[in-house]
Amino acid sequence: MAIIYNAVALCALGAEKTVSNELRKMGFSIEEGGYGRIRYKSGLDGLYKSLIGLRAADRVFLEVASYQAEDFDALFEGTQNQCWEEYIPKGIGIRVTKVRTNRSKLKAETSIQALVHKAAIQRLCLKRGINRLPDNDEEAELRVYIEKNRVSVLLDLSGDPLFKRGYRSAGGMAPLRESTAAAIILLSGWKRKFPLYDPFCGSGTIAIEAAMYAWDIAPGLGRHFALEKLLLGNKKAEQVAREEFSAKIDFSRLVRIAASDSDATVVDLARSNLKRVMDSSGSKGLSAPLKLRFDVLPMEKAKPSEESIGDEGFIITNPPYGRRLGDREAAEKTYTKMGKLAAGFPGWKLALITDHPGFESFFGKKADLCREITNGAIQNYLFQFKL
Repeated sequence: MAIIYNAVALCALGAEKTVSNELRKMGFSIEEGGYGRIRYKSGLDGLYKSLIGLRAADRVFLEVASYQAEDFDALFEGTQNQCWEEYIPKGIGIRVTKVRTNRSKLKAETSIQALVHKAAIQRLCLKRGINRLPDNDEEAELRVYIEKNRVSVLLDLSGDPLFKRGYRSAGGMAPLRESTAAAIILLSGWKRKFPLYDPFCGSGTIAIEAAMYAWDIAPGLGRHFALEKLLLGNKKAEQVAREEFSAKIDFSRLVRIAASDSDATVVDLARSNLKRVMDSSGSKGLSAPLKLRFDVLPMEKAKPSEESIGDEGFIITNPPYGRRLGDREAAEKTYTKMGKLAAGFPGWKLALITDHPGFESFFGKKADLCREITNGAIQNYLFQFKL
């Protein structure tokens, strides 16, 4: 009988609904969702599917332990009672990378971190009849969340964060995470039948994530995961999951995606990133119906591609932030100029992510919808308009 695990997907604050929808479409049962974490049930094959297929998630964890602890003795005992020897291979250490506590008696995060680490190590040493774990650069990573005195100890299955797809060689000065780009595409309501334009494309993340979504290229196909090195890992289950996702890729689907930027250097980078995605996804030698282009063009001269004229479409973009690219005043001038997009893209929908809460006043139009979403540690706002 297949073992069913408690899994947790972590995502940007504001992307929880998107990740929950992704998991449901994969056939998972959602147990709980909120504040950047979605809990769900999964077999081993499902863990691989989550890692390979989730677009808007940043990490996937296995919940190894869940127990009540109102003091440090209970915390230590609860961690030590878990069967760490069933997950952690010999030769791999343990590192507690993050602790978060809320509305609980245990509040000292540094002490919690040290105690959980000590308890897990002692359990492994006891079961293996050794005094200490051997020194090794490889470590399994744990996170600890305590909510209302309920401890949840999570074992990282991802390794590098899931937004590191592997196609982007460099991100430019202010990169948008791939997972955040995927989230705003999905939240915008864009489907592959509609044209899409990004007038501030940078290294091409939004356009490339949209193309991957349209062609059904799973974001994790080109990379490896921490799960592969744990005792839980199973090469056959991984191969089956990878083959299943690979079989879904369909380059015969016509996509009308265009993107531009005033910086020729980043446009070249975007083209290279797109080529890397295509090559790694098996499109070599195909005369794919590529209606995806990157141009060197200032935002003021942006316009729909010829095959998109007269159709309703979507502008999805990440305009410059004053915080990291020049000063705030320059960014606000750019937002004012963006008001002219309506003339070039009549009837289109605009979805943009920015850290400026007052964007609407400079753009000159009230958003039809605004929601908060994070990009890494930066608090952002996703504004949506009908032009």
